[in-house]
Order: sequence, then structure tokens, then C-alpha cells
Amino acid sequence: MKERKGEYKRKTLETEVEVKINLDGKGINNLQTEIYFLNHMLTLFARHGFFDLEMKAKGDLEIDYHHTVEDIGICLGEAIKEALQDKKGIKRYGFTILPMDESLVQVALDLSGRGQLIYRVQFKQERVGSFEVSLVEEFFRALSYHSGMTLHINLLYGKSSHHIIEAIFKAFARSLDEATREDNRLNNIPSSKGVMD
Repeated sequence: MKERKGEYKRKTLETEVEVKINLDGKGINNLQTEIYFLNHMLTLFARHGFFDLEMKAKGDLEIDYHHTVEDIGICLGEAIKEALQDKKGIKRYGFTILPMDESLVQVALDLSGRGQLIYRVQFKQERVGSFEVSLVEEFFRALSYHSGMTLHINLLYGKSSHHIIEAIFKAFARSLDEATREDNRLNNIPSSKGVMD
């Protein structure tokens, strides 16, 4: 099977981001985002999804992290979309319930071509270190829209913001890995329409 790879670059007056992903990788990653908590979460995403991931990102962090986090989501979403190509033969759907100590998170996704995020998560703390927890939603909103996936993220329960976010990224990785796997019973696009958009 040919490895499914995608890459995307984005340069604005606020940020400069480059992302490369291999959906058929081994979890190898090289991440340089200047946002260390996000680096940690994306490392978990790569390892738990067995995605090879390279990323370089610079941004106006002296203002805040918002522009950089959102643009990383945009670029990762576009790279995933490129790697999937026409989505022929993939399972399409992924679902995971994942615990992280006292927290339990549910993630479900559909690589339908229709990008949207349904996000039901409330945090008890506003920050993890210098990272605003509200940026998690912005990251996944950008990623889901630009990859063309319908993404549901639900917090079932939890206390620690760090544990909740970690569970989200791990559950997302496992769900995406499941959805992108090839099903040898399928030799066409997994949609009765014949297209996924």
C-alpha cells in the first residue's frame, strides 16, 4: 500500500506554519511550534494515532497564542485532507471513549467531507500553565473545517484541565486512526453518493 501523505504551508502577517503528515506512519514526530503544551499534545496525537508528523510554526506569541494555534489547526486539517485524497476504501468513521485518570472523554468523527465541530467540554481552570484552555476548541474547529470532517468531542466527566485535554487529543488520534484505516471489503468510496463532500 502506498503511504498516504499530505503537507500544507500557510504564511500570513501573523503566523508562518508548515505541516507534514503520514497517515501510515509509526508515530514519529518532529514538532517546533514554540507553544510547549501544544507540542506535548501533538506528540501524543502522533504517537497514539501512529501518524508521522512534522511541524514548524512561528507566530505573534507576544500578543497571544490564538493566531498560531488556529493556523496550526488549519494546516493540519488541510494536510490530513490531502493525505486522504478521494478516501477510497477507508472505514470513514471513528469512535473512542478514553480515560485519563479521573477524566473520561468521548470522540466520534466522520470523514464525510462536511467540516463541523460539536464540542461539549467545560473546564474548571482557564489555563494549563500559559496555555488558555479555550484554544483547544479553536484548534479543533479549524482542523475539522479544513479537513472536511464532522467531529464530536464530549467530556463525560473530569476535573483536571490537563487530563481532559490530554484525553481529547489521545481519543481524537485513536478515532482518526480508526477512520483512516483501509477496509478490505471496500474497493470504492464509502458513501452511497459515490463522493464524500
